[in-house]
Amino acid sequence: MEVGIVLGLIVLALVLIVVIWAVATYNGFVKLRNLVQEAWRQIDVELHRRYDLLPNLIETVKGYAAHERAVFDEVTRARAQAAQPGSTPAQQAAQEDALSGAISRLFAVAEAYPQLRSVESFTQLQAELTNTEDRIAAGRRFYNANVRSLNTKVETFPPNIIAKMFHFSRAEYFEVTDPAVRTAPRVSFQDQAGHTGVYSQQQPAPAPLPTDSPVQPGSLQGYQPPPSGYGQQGHQPPHR
Repeated sequence: MEVGIVLGLIVLALVLIVVIWAVATYNGFVKLRNLVQEAWRQIDVELHRRYDLLPNLIETVKGYAAHERAVFDEVTRARAQAAQPGSTPAQQAAQEDALSGAISRLFAVAEAYPQLRSVESFTQLQAELTNTEDRIAAGRRFYNANVRSLNTKVETFPPNIIAKMFHFSRAEYFEVTDPAVRTAPRVSFQDQAGHTGVYSQQQPAPAPLPTDSPVQPGSLQGYQPPPSGYGQQGHQPPHR
């Protein structure tokens, strides 16, 4: 009789532990899912702020470079595609990359007009756009960190049992896919004579250029060889 009671209490305790674990795991999934959704809404706010700045920026540049219509049309078209609702994070990332490329070409056009760079409205819009880009980048990092936490928990055993039972699924990352962004930077060096070179492990090093020093690269000028027998056993350096 007592053994049966003890076994019953053990089984009841085990069931209680499993229920508590299941509830805690479920609540953890809900929390992570809400964090991912909230992080995405913050990115969406900054993206729409970016979209709102572009029409004024286009009109400002158009006032000085009206003939660059192809660039203006490209930015307008990329903006319209990026602003379409219902895109997944992966689709949104690809659209934002296309828009970033179009904006880069717009600024390249603006660089050809020094008088435009001195216009206060243009510099303000450029500064606001830069700040918005920084906030988007910060929001992307926060969003991807939460997505990583959610996806790890969805795939980890035993939490994946609760994920399958209550249909918690992996979330998509919001990643930069523009090849120009992922390209490794080229490091350029320039000497006093104005010669410029680019570091490359596949190219042999160029011959050293003359310097102002009396000892030129690759020469032995100023080098005094040691006396004969220096370094042999029993030979002592001369006292000065």
